[in-house]
Amino acid sequence: MSDSQTKLLYCRCAYAQVVPQSVKDGVLQKLCESGVGFESVADLCEMAAHRDPRLKAFAENGPLRIAACYPRVVKGLFQQCASPLPEDGAEILNMRVQTADEVAEQMLHDS
Repeated sequence: MSDSQTKLLYCRCAYAQVVPQSVKDGVLQKLCESGVGFESVADLCEMAAHRDPRLKAFAENGPLRIAACYPRVVKGLFQQCASPLPEDGAEILNMRVQTADEVAEQMLHDS
């Protein structure tokens, strides 16, 4: 994955509420403070449920680094919308099990 062109996608996980609030807030704060451009969405699960065309655009305009939840779930959401993430063009960080510092550091690595 070419980090110089990597797009950052942050999922707020607003509806499922499975990601600890402190982690979501911490990652978002660090992304905002970094000055690096990133895309924020309310909830990837909801987008997939509504077949939001932005998922296809995200998948096709990689490389992509995503802060969300379990990688298998995120990959499944994109697959559900007939827009699979490329195997070597997407990195998914798990805010359910990683700390805010870990996710933010990996999101901003070489960005």
